[in-house]
Amino acid sequence: MTCAEGLSLQRVSAPFCIICLSTLRRHSSLSLCTVFQEDQFLSDSFHTHTRTHAHTPQRGHLQHRPIVMALPDTAPLLVGLLLLFHAFGAWAIVEVNMEDKVEVMAGETAQITCMFTTDEGLGGTTIQWFYVLPNKERQRIYNKEPMHEAAEQNTLFTHRISLNVNGTAAVLVIRDVGVRDNLEFICVIKTLTPEEAEGRTQLQVFKSPTFPTIEAVETGISVNEKDPSKIGSCRVKNGYPKPNITWYRNNMPLRNTPREVVVTSSTTIESSGLFSVQSELTMKVKKEDKDAVFYCEVIYFVPGATKMTESQHINITVYYLPTEVTIWVESPKGKIKEGDTLELRCDNNGNYPSSITTIKHQNSEYSVENKTMVRTNVKRLDGGVYECTFEETDNFEEISGSTKVSVNYLESAVITPKDSIAVMEGEELKASCNALSSLQTSTTWFKNEKLVSKGNTLSVKSATLETAGMYKCVVTVPEMEGMKTSSTLQVNVKGSPQILGPDVQEVETYETTVNLTCSATGFPAPTIMWTTSDGKNLNALQTETEDGAQSVVTFKITSNVKVFCNASNDFGSKVVEFNIKTILNTTLTTITSMPTISTTTRSTTTISSDTVVHTTPTTTTTTSTNTITDDTVQTPTKSPNIKKESKGFVIAIIIIAIFLLAILGSVLYFLYKKGRICGRSGKQDFSKRKSSKDNIVVEMKSDNTEEAILLGVNGEKQQPNDQ
Repeated sequence: MTCAEGLSLQRVSAPFCIICLSTLRRHSSLSLCTVFQEDQFLSDSFHTHTRTHAHTPQRGHLQHRPIVMALPDTAPLLVGLLLLFHAFGAWAIVEVNMEDKVEVMAGETAQITCMFTTDEGLGGTTIQWFYVLPNKERQRIYNKEPMHEAAEQNTLFTHRISLNVNGTAAVLVIRDVGVRDNLEFICVIKTLTPEEAEGRTQLQVFKSPTFPTIEAVETGISVNEKDPSKIGSCRVKNGYPKPNITWYRNNMPLRNTPREVVVTSSTTIESSGLFSVQSELTMKVKKEDKDAVFYCEVIYFVPGATKMTESQHINITVYYLPTEVTIWVESPKGKIKEGDTLELRCDNNGNYPSSITTIKHQNSEYSVENKTMVRTNVKRLDGGVYECTFEETDNFEEISGSTKVSVNYLESAVITPKDSIAVMEGEELKASCNALSSLQTSTTWFKNEKLVSKGNTLSVKSATLETAGMYKCVVTVPEMEGMKTSSTLQVNVKGSPQILGPDVQEVETYETTVNLTCSATGFPAPTIMWTTSDGKNLNALQTETEDGAQSVVTFKITSNVKVFCNASNDFGSKVVEFNIKTILNTTLTTITSMPTISTTTRSTTTISSDTVVHTTPTTTTTTSTNTITDDTVQTPTKSPNIKKESKGFVIAIIIIAIFLLAILGSVLYFLYKKGRICGRSGKQDFSKRKSSKDNIVVEMKSDNTEEAILLGVNGEKQQPNDQ
């Protein structure tokens, strides 16, 4: 076992050891040995009686201390040897090097390194660790001797520290470092000789604080306040070392300024040993501060660096008196017209809460809600100057602003002559239309929704009957949509009547009743009369139209007839002729040795005055023969000129007629065979020639309710007993 340079320890036989001391000098040498019990050499009394010349070495430099060893009383010879060794001046040398500081974040593991050298070697070296109490006393936390090492019990670090020795480096490991570990640690190196050295390292622990929170005052601040007003407060928690708070206004730091800016801070040490800091800003505000941004900046420390974080930005409400009041038309945008809803808005460049705003117009005062006044359905009299007044109720200061409002108008259109005008046919028609307006107008004339003229004046050089009618004058304001007025003028043209349609109209019909319509234009409205070709006057219903009159006549016809429509007024007359022709449709069935049967069916179709139907001559077919030529009943062919709407009715009449004829023919044939008619017996020869008086004609009229009449050849009615 090597003790130190010049000192050797050899084990002889337990429990005795031999200690040999040798000192080499330039001119002489001495070797001394002694034998003693091993347990005496290793006892605590050995160290207890060690005399130490303790002093604090300069950091980073080696310390040279003489080592004097005191031996137990049982070894006086060893004492003598040591005294002799002391006389020769053989002392050991110890050096310790440590860092000034070690930085670590809270919760992490710290390592404090103690670098040492000694000329006695490592065999008899003792390593001790201490930390400095607040009262500057030392508290040992770890002890390492050549044969034993352990952490001191009942200290702050008992269960959190360990020591790693690697050559001449002794590393103290502290786990789960907290802010309370922010202490000064001492490493002491001792040798077998009474010589020791120590080094010191400051352990610095860091803890980042929470994100700063900032709160602004909720109430507004007046610029008229004499003393600084509170702006807000900023708080940061649980930092180590203590964080610093700086206030900013628009990115400019704020410093304490007498009667202008005051920053006060308070620090709280939490139970964990961490620091919480709160800062409050008070200052005198100006009008410009209404748009200012305030925030606080927190500066804190981490190992090897300084960090900074900003709080959220806040604004404050600053109350200030106005210097200007403005009033304007919020709606409608652009020009205003009668009937619009007028919305005026009044504002000022102040924001004092204790104020009253009013709007006046022509000595009338209106209330203002949310800085806005609304008037509906404005008239031209609502135009003029509107004045907005702002009054501050604290000191009754007033300030006003005004604006001029123009309400545009367009009066009703007026036509001259009014309502209606009558001109002679061929004369000039002239009328004017005007509407009073505050803006430039445009006038147009319409007839039957068609544009006929532009400008204020309607002029027609030579009026005709077509000129007559209803004219509409429309006046608009081109630069404002929705401004429009109109009026109408009835134009009548004096002249003889004109009847719509040709002078002669052909009407063909199957019906027995005819409806005729006659429309005539002219002013004054013509009177319409209906007459027939035989001089009869027909009663008809007449109604006036926009440009004349219309008449409808209904009458029964039994044969072809001519009807005349005569329209007349003070300036002449006009006649139109209706030629009405009835169409006869005949179906014949001929039976040998039977009388000739002729059937005529009549029907009536109403023809409007605007429709002309061309007729074909009435056709009547009569057939007589002694031989049965056909066992079927033939249906009549229809005239191509018959109106489509009467076809169904005509077909129905024809079918009914055929059915009745078949029944009648059967009855007549049966009576003839029995000899009940014409004085014949049922067995009369068919080859006999019939008398002309035996021929019977059966005529069926269009009215289905009339009876079938049997007529003789002379046209006289036959009595039943004559048959």
